[in-house]
Amino acid sequence: MAPERPGDSTGPELGRFLRARRTQTSPDQVGLTPGAGLRRTPGLRREELATLAGISIDYYVRLERGKETRPSPSVLDALARALRMDDREHQHLR
Repeated sequence: MAPERPGDSTGPELGRFLRARRTQTSPDQVGLTPGAGLRRTPGLRREELATLAGISIDYYVRLERGKETRPSPSVLDALARALRMDDREHQHLR
């Protein structure tokens, strides 16, 4: 087995972590006004997080589903900023 390098997060683990953080982060925590209507899931929608991080919705969905397993450090940094992660959480993400 090859040694793990920064940014080599495994797909399923990365997806579970992102999904958990997304559902624990409310729109008002990141400066968004919740839209009208009932939210079917807790926390941020995928589209909201992708927009905040400056990545496409399709790319974010692939990350969360484990289909994209090697995001660049800049993508991970953008997701950490969008989710307001502290240093420990950001390191775990990387």
